[in-house]
Amino acid sequence: MRVGYARVSTELQHTDLQIDALKAAGCKKIFVEKASGAQRDRPELKAALEYMRDHDDDILVCWKLDRLARSLRQLIETIEDLEKRGIGFESLTERIDTTSAAGRLTFHIFACMAEFERSIGRERTRAALEASRARGRMGGRPPSMSVDDIAHAKALLADPEITVEAVAKRMNVAASTLYRHLPGGRSAVAGGK
Repeated sequence: MRVGYARVSTELQHTDLQIDALKAAGCKKIFVEKASGAQRDRPELKAALEYMRDHDDDILVCWKLDRLARSLRQLIETIEDLEKRGIGFESLTERIDTTSAAGRLTFHIFACMAEFERSIGRERTRAALEASRARGRMGGRPPSMSVDDIAHAKALLADPEITVEAVAKRMNVAASTLYRHLPGGRSAVAGGK
């Protein structure tokens, strides 16, 4: 039996293209996941793997290698587990079928290339961030509270009649943001920190 596994990283993405390809490839049962590939705990992948019977010529079919795993180690561990159970794997986009020796070789080559591509991307990102820092620019989101905002919040918290939640609302931030900028909340302000 051919069992399909489709995955997208966020709720905003759609699996339609993957599902259509899996159906065209003859998958009788398709498991759909909306979770990052970096997550170890993917319930639908686990359900797909449990659904397939050991040594019964079942094949797990994915639209693309990166739908199954985000790291080379995770990908190889999953495929090795399938092989031990006598279950094949097929990736439609890369045209890999591990039920043959040539397919297993092709799988390992593609997996290495995919990991290499991710490593290059990480190196480029790191280099771009370092170049930005060298020019005095910092990445990431700007702070949600300025030094003046923090001073204002401390002044408000000095009044025991005003709650942390009321100060956060007045400052237009979440209470958790206020606590992040003022660890200890009111007690930190009262202690003169």
